[in-house]
Amino acid sequence: MVGVVGDVRQSALEQAAVAEIYLPGGGRYLVARAKGRLESVFSSVNSVLREMDATMAVPDPKPLSQIIDRAVSPRRLITGLLGLFSLVALVLASLGIYGVIAYSVSQRTQEIGIRLALGSSMAMVLRLVVGEGMKLALLGCVLGLAGSLALSRVLRSLLFGVSVADPFTFIASGTLISVVALMACWLPALRASRVDPVVALRCD
Repeated sequence: MVGVVGDVRQSALEQAAVAEIYLPGGGRYLVARAKGRLESVFSSVNSVLREMDATMAVPDPKPLSQIIDRAVSPRRLITGLLGLFSLVALVLASLGIYGVIAYSVSQRTQEIGIRLALGSSMAMVLRLVVGEGMKLALLGCVLGLAGSLALSRVLRSLLFGVSVADPFTFIASGTLISVVALMACWLPALRASRVDPVVALRCD
């Protein structure tokens, strides 16, 4: 029997498929596609093989999913650890951004008191403070996105079936950072704008 099959990553998932030739002889493998319980499928296959050759040694059959899981389990472990570390880094970055921006906004209590005393409305003060803070946050997101795209090329050889420029990952991360920065600007500015201007002007 002669035929042409699709590309197969025989050596490793991260290595590109190379030209191969399948020759008869050597080990024999039987692959069966069936529906139903695995035990009944294995029993039916064994019965057919015994009818063909009663002396045939039939090894313990295994589902294809189990074979694939065993082959990729080391990579899944590494990927899971990288994902966990990335999540921890994202949480720490969010906490750091919130702390820095919130502290910076809280230091503007006197400025906010002066603006309110001179007739600025609460909405105007909030819009000013949030707008300035979000400009910095968006600038950081743009620079971080550019850096991530540049460094992601290093990971290209370690990925299989996933693009290094996965849009969902970049959009989700940027959105989370933007929301954290927005809350870090809005909450302290809202607290400061509710303070009596006279009290705010006395703050050191």
